[in-house]
Amino acid sequence: MPEPGSHAYDIHRTRLRAEIDDDRSPEFHRTPDGEADEKANQLLRGDTPRPTPSAHGPRSGGPAGEKAERGDPGPVLDVRSVAVTDGALIAVDHSKEGGNAPIDLQWSAVPDGTVEVVVLCTDPDAPDGTFLHWLVTGIDPSATVFDPASPVGTEHANGYGEPGWGGPRPPVGDDAHRYQFRVYALAEQFAA
Repeated sequence: MPEPGSHAYDIHRTRLRAEIDDDRSPEFHRTPDGEADEKANQLLRGDTPRPTPSAHGPRSGGPAGEKAERGDPGPVLDVRSVAVTDGALIAVDHSKEGGNAPIDLQWSAVPDGTVEVVVLCTDPDAPDGTFLHWLVTGIDPSATVFDPASPVGTEHANGYGEPGWGGPRPPVGDDAHRYQFRVYALAEQFAA
């Protein structure tokens, strides 16, 4: 059993979640989509989950192992998309070879004092280190949507060396990769 929180665990959970979604047996056929992640975690970890071993290791609180004080993260934006579901595979239409269609994103209102919004998508599981799939800067703070049909802001070169969205294309044989979408509300101009 992979360690909870590890990449291998996330892959195993994603595959189990897909099986739950596809399974029509009496045990799962009434599992709502929103509860499939919870059901997959329960099946993997059991009824009484044990703590993740790495949570108590020497690096669990910071570089020297000290327990870091968790401060206020400040305003956190709620980010959503109709094209992407947390923990699920990204549709082929959005992949590099399958159409390379950019992802639509929506986010909550930004805090006062925001001068620019930035959208970022990275793949931390790429073989050569974190891969940049998307970087859009200069989005007006009043915007709460990135609609691929009418893009806003400046789309920078991705890891493929092309401007705009560069869809997933993990190497053949790799386990599923994670794609992290982030929206930042900046108090000063982005410096590229």
